[in-house]
Amino acid sequence: MSEPTAVFLAACRRQVVPYTPIWIMRQAGRYLPEYRQIRARVSFEALTRTPELAAEVTLQPLRRFPLDAAILFSDIMTPLAGMGVDLTFEPGPVIGQPIRTDAAIDALRPLVPHRDVPFVLETVRRVRAEAPRHVPLIGFAGGPFTLLCYLVSGRPSKEFETARAFLYASPGSAERLLDRLADAMAAYLGAQAQAGAQALMLFESWGGLLAPPEFERFALRGAMRTLAALRNHGVPLIYYLNQGTALLDRLANLPADVIGVDWRAPLGAVRRVLGAQQAVQGNLDPAALFAPADELARQAGRVLQEAGGAPGHIFNLGHGIWPQTDPDAVARLVDIVHERSSRGDNRL
Repeated sequence: MSEPTAVFLAACRRQVVPYTPIWIMRQAGRYLPEYRQIRARVSFEALTRTPELAAEVTLQPLRRFPLDAAILFSDIMTPLAGMGVDLTFEPGPVIGQPIRTDAAIDALRPLVPHRDVPFVLETVRRVRAEAPRHVPLIGFAGGPFTLLCYLVSGRPSKEFETARAFLYASPGSAERLLDRLADAMAAYLGAQAQAGAQALMLFESWGGLLAPPEFERFALRGAMRTLAALRNHGVPLIYYLNQGTALLDRLANLPADVIGVDWRAPLGAVRRVLGAQQAVQGNLDPAALFAPADELARQAGRVLQEAGGAPGHIFNLGHGIWPQTDPDAVARLVDIVHERSSRGDNRL
């Protein structure tokens, strides 16, 4: 008996699919009561470093909803500890000694995944063994520029002033750090693919803070280097750019199969900028999950309508799901997307 078709993977490759696949950024996490029960007894860092628990959290949303992909439960900062970074979570990532000099950059160790993040690779293997065979697993990493923001600033920030000033004050050092991070994330993602991840995603959460020339010189530089190194793994590559509406035209030559976007531009406009060579992922506003059922259906229909009938759309939120979200709203959204797209009904 043949295995069920992985609709998500087919959509990543812009193939015709029977319905629009859906998964949700941060679907494994805080909005689920079963996740909160686990977190009540272990720290976040311990959870990410314990394969049995991380795999369980990855699988939790698949038991509730007929989602079309799983996303590995981890954190974009996790591999940096393996490079010698003094990293703690308080609860956001805090860098004990921010990286702001060439000496500090050169002191970063090359990432060796089987040595530095074996728990992540074991989590991938566990999820692949336990997940439904038609539900692919997405491995992920942080975009090099996004990681630079945390490493240079030392802690989360709305504007990342210190990191952005570093680009202008020490551009050569910034490029030096980006190259180190790009190579490390290529090794990290490649190891996830070898362990069984069936798609790989690069999260550029803070790329939208940059003006186009700086985005191209710094953020795009790192992303290009990482993604180019992953092409020989034969799995779809996804690049997510938050707040990047004004930067989409810079992604035409990015070696990614799928471009993930936030909710700030209609998918029709996004498709016109990107052209037919890349699939799109998104882009419902996470706040829409708090709407009444009929309004949620209207909003989901609008996203489907904007995506159009051409192959290559993966339904998702424009950013991570909010912790306060009712899981029943997620169930409604998944049903709406599957039902409407399967019958070609993309009306509002």
